Amino acid sequence: MGQAILATLIWSGNYIVARGVHSQISPVSLAFFRWLTASLLLLPMAPRVFRTQGPLMWKHRWKILVTALTGVSLFNTFIYVGGHSTTAINLALIGTTAAPVFSIVLARIFLREQVGLSKIAGVILCFGGILLLISQGDWRNLPALRFSAGDLWVLLAAFWFAVYTLLARTRPAELAPLPFLAVCFWTGTLLLFPAYWIERTHFPPIRWTGSLAGIVLYLGAGASILAFYLWNLALPRLGAGRTALLGNLIPLFSTVEAVILLGETFRSAQAYGMALILAGVLTASVPVLLPARFGRPGVRGTQES
Repeated sequence: MGQAILATLIWSGNYIVARGVHSQISPVSLAFFRWLTASLLLLPMAPRVFRTQGPLMWKHRWKILVTALTGVSLFNTFIYVGGHSTTAINLALIGTTAAPVFSIVLARIFLREQVGLSKIAGVILCFGGILLLISQGDWRNLPALRFSAGDLWVLLAAFWFAVYTLLARTRPAELAPLPFLAVCFWTGTLLLFPAYWIERTHFPPIRWTGSLAGIVLYLGAGASILAFYLWNLALPRLGAGRTALLGNLIPLFSTVEAVILLGETFRSAQAYGMALILAGVLTASVPVLLPARFGRPGVRGTQES
């Protein structure tokens, strides 16, 4: 569980830094250079990957292709596109609540994962906490929310992340996690290149600065390699639906980061919203946490992550 939580902590910074550079770099370009950076950082392991697992990669080539398309080429690109035409409030609402719901539904349909009361209660609590955050503690603010075309992009991003979570959850056991991730990054970057090339003909040239390069490096090394690797390690232990619920920690971490890094005011409504989100995550994780501490006789406790 700790691996998935650390992944959400790293990902939470993605929304802050990406929003900060939206006027400096176009969305597809940001996504392309993010994944290109991650791919280049993993390139030294390419000879060993193809030497030791090349035949297995080819055997599962369609699985890798679809996983790369959804998790690399589409997910964050749609987030960056949506972030250019929707508000941060709507981004938080749609991105962090839709993905877990999609994941639970897809896991139920395709993996036959059980949707118990703990998951349902966890979803409700997390959803309530996020609504409390975005309404700033006053439910009367909710009707004032307006959804634009950008919101559809974010909704689609949440759906594709749910599909990616499902695919990564069913990664063939014979494929090692890091080589699998590396090949997905390389494949997804190649799939993004045509869209990047087309975008460059419609947007002005990128004005590279030291801060922009540093942000791309953070996105490539941290929000891509490290976060996705941790997320993929957590999926087999927690299941697709329950792991996706941990994504609701992202707005919690983002709020703390905004207070520390941007000097925003921390209000009581934010504290209550965070408490509800934490309660929802813990409620949904009860079946995982309890066996690890209070294993029943004859049942092996789940290893904590």
